[in-house]
Amino acid sequence: MRPELSKALTDIKQALAEAARYEHACSLINFDLETICPPKAMEEQGDLISFLDNKAFLICHSDSFLKDARTLYEGRDELEELDRILAEGLWRELARTRNVAPEQALAFSRTYNKAYVDWLSAKEKGDFSIFAPSLKAVRDADLKKQSLLDHPSAQIYDDLVDVYERGMTSEQLDSIFAACRERLVPLLREIMKSPKKIRTDFTSRYVDERTQEEIARYMLRTICFDFDRGLLSTTEHPFTDSPARNDERVTTHYRPHNFISSIYSVVHEGGHALFDQNQPAVNWDYFITGEKTMGEHESVSRFYENRIGRSEAFISLVYPRLRELCPDALGDVTPRELYEAVNVVSPSLIRTEADEFTYTFHIMIRYEIEKMIVNGQAEIEDLPRLWGDKYEEYLGVRPSNDREGVLQDVHWSSGFGYFPTYAMGNFYNAMYYNQMAKDLDIDEAVAAGRLDLIRDWMTDHVFRYADRMAPSEWIQKITGRSLTPDDYLDYLEKKYRALYEI
Repeated sequence: MRPELSKALTDIKQALAEAARYEHACSLINFDLETICPPKAMEEQGDLISFLDNKAFLICHSDSFLKDARTLYEGRDELEELDRILAEGLWRELARTRNVAPEQALAFSRTYNKAYVDWLSAKEKGDFSIFAPSLKAVRDADLKKQSLLDHPSAQIYDDLVDVYERGMTSEQLDSIFAACRERLVPLLREIMKSPKKIRTDFTSRYVDERTQEEIARYMLRTICFDFDRGLLSTTEHPFTDSPARNDERVTTHYRPHNFISSIYSVVHEGGHALFDQNQPAVNWDYFITGEKTMGEHESVSRFYENRIGRSEAFISLVYPRLRELCPDALGDVTPRELYEAVNVVSPSLIRTEADEFTYTFHIMIRYEIEKMIVNGQAEIEDLPRLWGDKYEEYLGVRPSNDREGVLQDVHWSSGFGYFPTYAMGNFYNAMYYNQMAKDLDIDEAVAAGRLDLIRDWMTDHVFRYADRMAPSEWIQKITGRSLTPDDYLDYLEKKYRALYEI
C-alpha cells in the first residue's frame, strides 16, 4: 500500500473512533429520552444530543478528514476488502453531507429533536396542530439537505428514500406497490366475505404488566436474544437501538387488555437486535456497521415477527408457556385458536397493530402521502383529512381523532423516506425464507425449539453480507435472484386462502 494511502487510512480510523465516542453518547442519551426522561426535560435533552452529534459531524467534515476520505476513495482498488467498503461508504455519506455547513447540521439536528418532542405532546393530546409547525420544519430541512447534494435527483423523493434503502427509486416502488394493489385488494375483499369466523375474544383479556414482561423475556430468549449483550425496556413507540458492540437495547409497551401486542412488538424488535448481535464482529473494527439498509434490517425484524412468530409451528412451541403464565387469558384457548387469532385479518387504523395481511396497505398509504408532501402536492395542515381519505379508500376505516390517525407514527419527526423499507423487508424475507427452506425444515426446527438453527442460517447467509454489499447485490447473493414482491404475495395468498377457506 502506498504510504499516503496508509497514512490516510490510519488518520481516518482515528477520527472515526473519536466521532464514535460522541455518537455512542448521543445514542445513550437518546435512549434515555425515549424511555425514562421526564417530559419537561426532553427539549433540553434533545439540545444536548444535537450538541454532541455536531461534535461528531465536525470531526468527520474537517478539511483533513475530507482530504483523507478522497485519497482513500480514489485509491480504493488498492485496499483490502473491508477497508475498501469503508472508503466507499464514507464517500457515499460525504456526498450527502459535505456541502452542509456545521451550523446547518446543528440546526437540522435541533429541528428533528424538537419535532420528536412536539410529536409526543401532540400524540398525547390528540392534536395535530401542535406537531404541524415542526413537521413543516422537518419537510423544509429534508428539502434543504436534498438541494445541497452534489448531484440531486430529478425526483426529490428518490434522494430521501436512498438514505434508508440505497439504490431504491420511486419508479421501482411505484411498480412494486402496483403489483401489491393488483393482488391484495381483490383478495382482501374475498377474505372479508368469507364465512369463516375466527375467535378473538380472549385477546382482550387482562394480563398485568409484570406477566407481560415475563412473556417478553421468554420470547426474546426463545428467538436466541443474548441478554448478556442486551436489555429490555419500555417506551411509547417501540424501537431497538445498538449503541455499541455489546449493547443491544430492545423496547416494547404493555397494554393490559392487548397482551398480543407486546408479544409481537418484542419479537419484531428482537429480530432487529439479532441482526446486530450476530453480524460479524469485525464490522465494528472497520466502522462499517452502519452500511446495512433499513430494508435489510426490517426484513429480519419482520421475518421473526411474522414468518416465524405467526407460524403455526411457533405457536405450538410457545403455547404451553404462555398458557402457564396467563391461565386466565388462555385457559380455554386451544393452540389452533391462538394461531388463528394472531393471524386474523381485520382492517384497522393502527399500523403497529395491523395484521400481517393488511400491513402493506398501511405502508402504501404512508408512501403515497409522504411523496405528496415532499413534492409539494399536499399541505401539512391537510394531512389529517388526506390520511383519513386514504384509509377509507384502502381499508374502509376512518380515524376519529389524530392520535389514531396521522399522529400514530413517530417516523416523520426525523424525516421522510423510511416507511417503504417496511414493505421492502417483507419482500426480501419472503425470498430468503424460500431459500432457507431448501436447506432445512423450518417448521420442524421451530416446533422443536431449535431457533438456533434459524439464527445460524441467518448469520451465515443474511447477516454476514448486509454491511458489505448494496441491497440489490445482497439479495442476489442470498437467493440468486433479483428483488421481486412475488414470493411475498404468493405466501400471503397461500396462507390466507387456507386460513379463511377461500
